[in-house]
Amino acid sequence: MINLISQCARYGLAEWVCCPGEQSMVFIEELESCPAAHCWYHTDERAAASFALARAEATGRPVAVITSGGSSATALTPALVAAYYSRRPLVVITIDSETPDGGLGLPGHIEHTGLFGMYADTINFCLPLAYSDYEKVENLLQEGFPLHFNLCLGEGVRRGGDYSELEPGPRPRAPRFRGSLVALSQMLRFRDNEGLVLMLGALNADEHDAVAWLADLLRVPILAEPASNMREQMRQYVLADADNLLLDNPPPIILRFGEVPTGPFWQALEDMDKVEVYSVTRTGFAGLRRQSHVFEGDVEQIMQALGDIPRRYDPTGLLTLSRRRAARIEELILSYPESEAALLRAFSHYAVICDEVCLSGKRVSALWGKYAQSEREFGMVRAINMHSTDGTVSAFMGYSAAKQISCCLAGDVELMRDCAASTFLPQLEPGVRVVAVLAGGAESQLPACNLKDLATLWNARYIPVYCAEDFDAVYDLQEDEFALVDIIPDPEQTRLFNASL
Repeated sequence: MINLISQCARYGLAEWVCCPGEQSMVFIEELESCPAAHCWYHTDERAAASFALARAEATGRPVAVITSGGSSATALTPALVAAYYSRRPLVVITIDSETPDGGLGLPGHIEHTGLFGMYADTINFCLPLAYSDYEKVENLLQEGFPLHFNLCLGEGVRRGGDYSELEPGPRPRAPRFRGSLVALSQMLRFRDNEGLVLMLGALNADEHDAVAWLADLLRVPILAEPASNMREQMRQYVLADADNLLLDNPPPIILRFGEVPTGPFWQALEDMDKVEVYSVTRTGFAGLRRQSHVFEGDVEQIMQALGDIPRRYDPTGLLTLSRRRAARIEELILSYPESEAALLRAFSHYAVICDEVCLSGKRVSALWGKYAQSEREFGMVRAINMHSTDGTVSAFMGYSAAKQISCCLAGDVELMRDCAASTFLPQLEPGVRVVAVLAGGAESQLPACNLKDLATLWNARYIPVYCAEDFDAVYDLQEDEFALVDIIPDPEQTRLFNASL
């Protein structure tokens, strides 16, 4: 155990989310004696994995979740799927018995090798590590992909190591470049008379400057998803109600940066063969079944390789149409102040003071992109679990672990699937944390639920919101309060708003 913990720390793995169990406790007790290992604890493996994934994204370093194994390990799958598609270094560690005995049907024993399929390669280690395994651990952690370490604790495992001089190592390497920049360079230089739209999916913080430079240079219309964190910074070029606007007026060329977008226009591109799509992304995923151009690698390095790029313009007139749509939205928000859109706008004004803003699910993210304020920049906007409804609040806890003020906006389905997340609260740094719930209306799969009872269970302050003035109670939260905000729009005003738009 000693040498595995040391090797992991030397190559960047400093946080461990522990799910105590009969077989994992020996390893967890050794972790607790290592000052370079920060341990978090939860008994729900699904919540623990979502928290660990959020910590990996927030820190840019590998984060491990450790469980005894058996069927409990399968609960880690949703987080591993999300880590695979967002290229996050989530490390799952399962503990096998001294003699692996999966495949026999013994109660509590399953086959661990290949447990997570394509989403995380399984590497079997018998502890203590052999010297030949040291380089393997280094290379695996430095690649930045999700991993599964399956450990067999041999009889010679030593405990009580000396970790006094151990320091966490570097972050994973930048993704290697894959593709050919010829097609992208020719498109940017020689096709300036064709309409081009930038589409920005979720971006890492270190990608913002390079994308902002290109957007300011080109000055073309932009569809900026909230998690791109470019929506406010480039607001003079960002299209209002962009998905619907582009569905009605598809441009000839799309240049996408970041992770795969989640909105309806991107999904519709699957059948728009005449729209050329170019993707520059560190994840390497095209996001489309049809033919498109994909350039995988570090965004800043790719921009530097392109060299000088001529300025484009907007021959399709999308920015003019956008200004009209934006004015209409503002008019309707004033006309229907208790509609879903208006209350979301009011909540977004509160979110400006937060260090971290988390949005859960496609519906919430789409509404935020459409109606949230854009005059002032937010601290950091994150999109949670676009591949499932698991672990929303646990992920929020992970993102906000060291933040002074943070908030999460979720649907009721996502919230009710993660009721155990409050277990993390006592382990976090003091701070104001707000979980706001925007019920799914006709799309909700749940009957009406009493969020006041859930707030009691969480020992959270319950704040119902029917109008913008009710958010005053959210502004008045003290420096270490946890609140559940129940946003309750007027159904008739919401219907009239949507019908008028």
